[in-house]
Amino acid sequence: MDNAHAIEADAVVIGAGPAGLFQVFQLGLQGIAAHLIDALPHTGGQCAELYPDKPIYDVPGVPVCTGRELVALLERQIAPFPLQRHLGQTVAELALQPDGRVRLQTSAGTRLLARTVFIAAGVGAFVPRAVKAEGIDAFAGSQLLYHPDTATLPARAAGRHVVVHGGEDGAVLAAIACARAESAEAPASVTLLHRRDVFQAPPEALAELAALREAGRIRVVAGQITGIEAAGGRLQALQLALPEGGTSRLPLDLLLAYLGISPRLGPVADWGLAIERKQLVVDPASFRTSIAAIHAVGDINTYPGKRKLLLCAFHEATLAAFAAAETLSGGPVALQYTTTSTRLHERLGVAAPAA
Repeated sequence: MDNAHAIEADAVVIGAGPAGLFQVFQLGLQGIAAHLIDALPHTGGQCAELYPDKPIYDVPGVPVCTGRELVALLERQIAPFPLQRHLGQTVAELALQPDGRVRLQTSAGTRLLARTVFIAAGVGAFVPRAVKAEGIDAFAGSQLLYHPDTATLPARAAGRHVVVHGGEDGAVLAAIACARAESAEAPASVTLLHRRDVFQAPPEALAELAALREAGRIRVVAGQITGIEAAGGRLQALQLALPEGGTSRLPLDLLLAYLGISPRLGPVADWGLAIERKQLVVDPASFRTSIAAIHAVGDINTYPGKRKLLLCAFHEATLAAFAAAETLSGGPVALQYTTTSTRLHERLGVAAPAA
């Protein structure tokens, strides 16, 4: 891979779950700008995908919050810092260079040359589960979108026949977001497709779904995709097997798939890092891996006494940021406190407290 056209970066964080987001924050406090890479098209990782509405009780100073709320709080926390996001991409290649920097290339062709890397990939990259139908992969990214952010859906769905595929809250919320779009962005139709007419989502979302169904703005179809119809390079319809037997044809312009996610260690295992039981071995003083320029925090790492807790991941990200700052600056880094440090207040964009 040619380094000539690579983006030079002080730090790259792989994984945009809570550990990765807090890593960005701690790097920001050290004055280190980061690039953030994640396989999903949005931040939050496992926290946002697997338990967005379940209560979390062990975040310091926050008696209770949901996974979705925690991600929103972490996003607010990193807002003051410069951050370049590369979402919907996985790291396909990673290699140490003779000068000690790390070369990365993503599945989207993004090339980065980093002085330090932080792997916060949890139990692996969370990859959306794919729609299983022969020939449908050709439309991924155009007419087939996996887990798109609901905020972008009205513009994407405007004037189109939209099918949302899935049975949990992601699919329900996506169908609602499309159906309640203003007239200028209204879709031609919205169909919610699931193997049965039963959905798992927060009560308020299910109530809104019921109201939109009653108003004729969302149609629900129970069935499973068995094939597709395409012509002229365009996806035109889905072929369905119905629960009661028989088949059906469902025309569409856009398919939004929310079928859950599955973790994959993927190419991490091929990066030449010391691994023990599918976890990266680190030094608990710095959270460096067997390659000094690469750190690992959160569920992806292992060391004596390791506990897979959010609290521990935040601690690990803090020490990893200090270790990286000392390496990048070439000397010790003074400990500063956000309560009193003028430098940290400047980086955070906040006014110094009155004396």
